[in-house]
Amino acid sequence: MSDPIIAQKGAYEVEVEAGKRYFWCTCGQSKNQPFCDGAHTGSDFRPHVWTADEAKTISFCGCKHTKDAPFCDGSHAKL
Repeated sequence: MSDPIIAQKGAYEVEVEAGKRYFWCTCGQSKNQPFCDGAHTGSDFRPHVWTADEAKTISFCGCKHTKDAPFCDGSHAKL
């Protein structure tokens, strides 16, 4: 698999809704960051599907190098 493009060095803070499915962009090319818009088409990348268990603010990874997808784990600090 190719390396993802770094969309931003930091998290995207997003208010999520309980029970809603989110499609986190893994390639970094989406214009709808941090979510997938299909820009990965033709590559090895696929969106990471995550369902919110409750309404709250989530820190979605922006650098696409997290080891805890789709959440920010601070990996951007080492890039």
